Amino acid sequence: MGAKLSGSGGGKYAVEANSEINVTPFVDVMLVLLIIFMVAAPMAAVTVKVELAPAVAKPSTTSPPKPVYISIQPSGRIFIGDSPTELASLGDDMRTLLGSRRNPTGERIYIRADKDVVYGDFMGVMNMLQDNGFYSVALVGKDDNKPGAK
Repeated sequence: MGAKLSGSGGGKYAVEANSEINVTPFVDVMLVLLIIFMVAAPMAAVTVKVELAPAVAKPSTTSPPKPVYISIQPSGRIFIGDSPTELASLGDDMRTLLGSRRNPTGERIYIRADKDVVYGDFMGVMNMLQDNGFYSVALVGKDDNKPGAK
C-alpha cells in the first residue's frame, strides 16, 4: 500500500512509498525503560531486616452489636427498630436501648426515611440525635443497581 506524493512527471522531488516500519526508536525507548526499572527496583525493596512477631488473635466469641435503625414514615412517625417513639423522647429511648453497650453515644445509627418525608421532620431527628450526643449517623438509601431491585 502506498501513494505517490509528487506530480506525474516524477523528477527531483519524487518520493517513493515506504512500507517498512522503523522499529529502532521503539527498541531504544524499551531499552531505556528496562534500564530505569532495573536501577529503580532494588531501591524500592525494604532493606531493614526485622523479625516480625506472630499475630495470634483469638476469634471473637461475641457477635457484633445489632445495628440500630431509626425509621421515619411520610406521616412523620418515628420508629427505633420496630418500636414507635416521639421526637421529644428520642434521645432517652436511644440511651435506654443502647444503655448496656460500652459506648452508647459512639454507636453508628442508621436512619431510614421514606422519600416523601418532609425535610424538616428529617432534620428534627438529626438535630435531636446530635443534641443527645449521637454523632455517628449513616443514611440508608435504596440501591437500584442490585440485581432484583426494582
